[in-house]
Amino acid sequence: MASSALFTPVKIGSIELKNRIVMAALTRNRAEDTYPTELMKEYYVQRADAGLILTEGVLITRQGTEWPHAPGIWDERQVAGWKNIVDGVHAAGGKIYAQLWHVGRAAHPEAEQQKLAGVPVYAPSAISARGGKFRTIPGTPGYVTPTEIDDPWKIIKQFKDAAVLSKKAGFDGVEVHGANGYIIHQFLDTNSNKRTDQWGGSVENRARFGLEVLKAVIEVYGSDVGIKLSPAGGYNDVGMPLAETIATFSYFITEADKLGLAFFELMRYSPLLDVELDGALRATQHDVFATFRPVVKHTKVILNGGILPEEGAQLVAAGTADGISIGFNFITHADLVKRVKHGKPLDNAPDFPHLQTNKTSTDWAAGYTDYPLAKYD
Repeated sequence: MASSALFTPVKIGSIELKNRIVMAALTRNRAEDTYPTELMKEYYVQRADAGLILTEGVLITRQGTEWPHAPGIWDERQVAGWKNIVDGVHAAGGKIYAQLWHVGRAAHPEAEQQKLAGVPVYAPSAISARGGKFRTIPGTPGYVTPTEIDDPWKIIKQFKDAAVLSKKAGFDGVEVHGANGYIIHQFLDTNSNKRTDQWGGSVENRARFGLEVLKAVIEVYGSDVGIKLSPAGGYNDVGMPLAETIATFSYFITEADKLGLAFFELMRYSPLLDVELDGALRATQHDVFATFRPVVKHTKVILNGGILPEEGAQLVAAGTADGISIGFNFITHADLVKRVKHGKPLDNAPDFPHLQTNKTSTDWAAGYTDYPLAKYD
């Protein structure tokens, strides 16, 4: 079979995956008031055939994100909700990591959760991202100028605390969200980080925050920690000149590679996540896989970014990837792994109006758990 390379087991951290098809993190905002639900359990259990499920981004503290019903993990009720989901996935034979998420400057002070938090929107520097639309706030405003975090160790502790609660919920591991212009990416990028202390300036200083987050989470989970990176940038107004991008991410990956991680999830350039600002596309377009895959010497590599199973099988067979992560097609095909194994097409049409919830959503199962399965003999 053309896809056979995807159906060999692989060890990731301390666990063995039954196949090399990973379900990528995808924000679906079905967690009312940040709490995981039975509907979310149904969604994840439907997809437990994946070698590994990476949850949607799980907020490590209250933040006023563009996703008003994103789940969190900072209190015991959230832990109980996630444990219910994790237990369901395990009972179905799956493995599941929590993706730990802090959005940094990609939050808004007038968003409900940020007001409940009672703290400012924090970021490495007081520089607003351009663009953004907070559709749940009157007037759909864009990003605001954040407050420079006085002591980044405070947020590093929040990542560690979230890892502790994730372990309590039974997750097999955690993935640190270091991509898409969120807080770790904001520290790495010279356009969003203008600090002059130990957290800014040089490549080493800008990488420090993300590396310290990884070290803190490893104290909780050992080798069962991954990180997602998107060096091409674009989304949430990040992106540096090419030489600076290569220098920054090569250093960061080299140092993180020494920490005994489970995997890097490297995301290639995606036109879908690029944005036009000031008359030009924001991303630093380059071949992420060819540039950074050779930098990794000790850690498994999962490749992401519009990869279809046929290409993924070729990447794994060639040794370029240890696995692939698939996002959008996992939304529309709960039985994606079975379809790939049996040569069935990925032909469900996406229900775009219900990819996330909105002001008029009444049936949160629509476009979430109701996609048809293929017919098998």
